[in-house]
This record gives sequence, structure tokens and C-alpha cells, in this order.
Amino acid sequence: MFGYLATFGFFPNVYGLLSISLPIYILLVTKNSNEEVVIFSSYLAGAEVFIRMTNGFILYETGKYAIIIFLFLGILIGEFKQRFSIQYIYYILLLLLGIIFTQVPEGESLRKSILFNLSGPILLGIAALYFYQRPIDKEKLLDSLFFMLLPLFSMVSYLYFRTPDLKEIVFGGEANFATSGGFGPNQVVTAIGLGIFIITVFILIKKKLTGYLFLDYIFLIYFVYRGLLTFSRGGIFTVTGALLVFSLFYLIHRRVSIGVFLKYILTAGFFILAIWIYTSDITGGMLNNRYTGKNAAGVQKDITTGRSDILVIQFENFLENPLGIGVGNGKYERQNKIENVTATSHNEVGRLLEEHGIIGLILLTILLTVPLFNFFRSSNYQRAFIISFYIFWFLTINHSAMRIALPGFIYGLSLIRIIENEE
Repeated sequence: MFGYLATFGFFPNVYGLLSISLPIYILLVTKNSNEEVVIFSSYLAGAEVFIRMTNGFILYETGKYAIIIFLFLGILIGEFKQRFSIQYIYYILLLLLGIIFTQVPEGESLRKSILFNLSGPILLGIAALYFYQRPIDKEKLLDSLFFMLLPLFSMVSYLYFRTPDLKEIVFGGEANFATSGGFGPNQVVTAIGLGIFIITVFILIKKKLTGYLFLDYIFLIYFVYRGLLTFSRGGIFTVTGALLVFSLFYLIHRRVSIGVFLKYILTAGFFILAIWIYTSDITGGMLNNRYTGKNAAGVQKDITTGRSDILVIQFENFLENPLGIGVGNGKYERQNKIENVTATSHNEVGRLLEEHGIIGLILLTILLTVPLFNFFRSSNYQRAFIISFYIFWFLTINHSAMRIALPGFIYGLSLIRIIENEE
């Protein structure tokens, strides 16, 4: 219903306002007594792209700011005695040091340059402080994933209403804005990929989202279909990697036989192949070209669409400037070195090294290693969630940087202690 209502001009602003003001009010009343922060933050992390694409936020980064506020409130007024990780306190402080070297060309906004590049990483730091070793009941975790999924249903229904007749769309070898609601396909497919992940997880653990398993399968098929139609590959590769590791550890936890494991593989393979063939046929075979790095004429091109060039220059700038070039400066540095390539980085790893230098390397080391300690001291059931959140974060920041709140929030979830109640 929200997807349809979002096609009317008044609704997105009301929805965006309520998605922030209502949780703040409830948190102040309940004092986060039942981990309401997790539910509200999860919902907004899932809704951010939908609200952005419908212009429901006053400021572009409002979703990130709101989740930071939710998490802060949870820390300050919650009943849980917070156990802070010194690593993430250092992470936030070191992250801010990069501002010292920031310089932007005349006419550019220094504030916007800093906030655009640091709002996502700072949200990650706050999420890490909130979730570090926080005990979360597995039912509460599943509830948070369910609430994260709800606005994604609204988003794909909105895409249905906003997408022209597919016969009128000229598909080529690039990401398609027409099938992405006129918004950035990279962000849209990242959100759709999250939906694919959550629906599949619920199917694997035999939790019915809709009350009917066949309906859950239909929704999963439609999400995959809409994701492929965006012609943006990052979110599809990300969810594939996250689901592979989740399935591996969950099936080990369930101690399934090789025969049952093969049944899962064959069933999944059949559905994926059928969806792929159908979507490829609709797009005139252009889907195959897109995923093999060819243009509309079938000529092979750079499969990374220029991102490898950006990454190379980022590493060069890191070696030439070991102290970093300053937050937001990478875009302007690359504009002087390369042509016909999007100058804004899509890779957070490269951005950290280029703009923060040696400190960026330290930051990456913290981010990459701390969740692994949580992983190794967990059960296989817990590992299935922890490692899939970790993989989802890492793959997302390597194709979409930290444009949206989702990867930073998902990273925080990789640090929780999942409490498995006896069934």
C-alpha cells in the first residue's frame, strides 16, 4: 500500500517525518526497555532508499542522522549497561582526524564534502558501540530483520508503479534508471539484495513471513526479478555471497545430510536459472551482456565500469601521501588525473586508504578483525548470521561505498551476541 501511496506527492514527506519522529517519541517513553532501538533502526535502514527515491527526506543524509540519533538514545537512556569497545572509540576519533587535511576547490561546500564521506563511517562507529557484545534474543533479531524487510516490500511495489512498460525500455550494457524508479540503480539493487537475503533466511529457517510458504517463494522470485532488471550487479553479487556463507553455516548447524544439501542446491539452481532466462528474454539478451561486461553491441568492455581505474589511483595516492589527502579530496584529485570516469569513489576501502592514509589502514584493520573474534567464539547458528552480516557489509562497501546507512548498520549486527533460547 505504501508503495502505491508514494506515487502521490504528499505521502513521502509525511512518511519520512513519521519514520523518524514516531520512533524518537516511543524511545523516550519506553526508555528502550525492550530493545526498541533495534527495531526502529532496522526499519529505517531498510526504508532509507525508498524514502530517498520518493524525496521524503528534507536532507539527503537524513536517514543516517536519524539512525545515529536512535542508537545514541538507546545508549543514553537504555537499561542495558553498555560495554563499550575501546577499538571503536579509537575508530571514531581517528576517523575525524582526516578532516584536518580536507581542502575543496573554490565554490564547493566543505561541509557537504565532509558529511557525504563521513556520515556513513560515523554511523558504523556508533552502531558498533551500540551492538558490541550486546545480547540480542534470536527472536528479536528475526523481528528486526522482518521490520527491515517491510519497507522493501513498499519499495518494490513502488518500482512496479513507476516502471514504464518494459517493451518501451531500451536495455543496454549499463545500469538502468527506468527500472529503478528513476533513482540510482546501485542503491536500489543494494536494498533489493537485502530483501532477497532476508526472505531467503526466513525460508531456510522455516519461518513463514506471510503465513504461506508458497507466497514467500513468490515474493523471493519477484525480488530477484526486480533486482536483475536494475542491471546493477553489485547488490546481486553481494546477496549471493552473503547467502552462500549463511547457508553453509546454517546447514552445518542443522547437520543436514549431503543428499539434503544437494537438494537445496538443485532447487535454488533451478529457480535462479528460470528467473535468469525469463529476465534475459525480456531484456533482449542484454542481461547476459551486462553480467559478462559487454555493451549493447556485444563488445567486451571494462567489467568494473571504470571503478578499477579509480581504485588504482586511490592506491597511488595512498603511496604518494601516506598521511592521507583529506576527507572528500579524493574526488577532486581524480578529476585531475582521469577523464570520462565517475570521480566519486564507490569503494570505501580505497577511499579510507586514499583520504586517511596510514590511519585509514588502521581503521580497516579494526573493522576487519574485531567481528572475527565474535565469529570464532560463537555457535554455528550464530556464525551463520554474524558472518553473513559481515560479508554483506564488506561486499557492499566495495561496490557502493557507504552511500546509505545499511552497510554501517549491518556491520553493527555482526558484533552482537545472539541468545539462543531453548525451543
